[in-house]
Amino acid sequence: MPLFFFNQAGAIYDPDVEGIELATISDARIQAVKFAGEALRDRPELTWLGDEYRVEVTDEKQLILFTFVAIAVDAPAAKAMFPKG
Repeated sequence: MPLFFFNQAGAIYDPDVEGIELATISDARIQAVKFAGEALRDRPELTWLGDEYRVEVTDEKQLILFTFVAIAVDAPAAKAMFPKG
């Protein structure tokens, strides 16, 4: 089975050094969403630390196969009401 690595990227970079064996790239896509959900449940501030929160999924050669992206956007009203964050 192929080995997939799930690297957190964006405002932080936390590479996956172990990887997970999965049967298909479809399984890896599902795992990426689960991985992001667990990471954001435990550390929701990751969404607001940078422009986006990403999970970059790579193969054993560290070639990026796909990326899951979560984006949080402040509306203009929030920026006006809370200008310093």
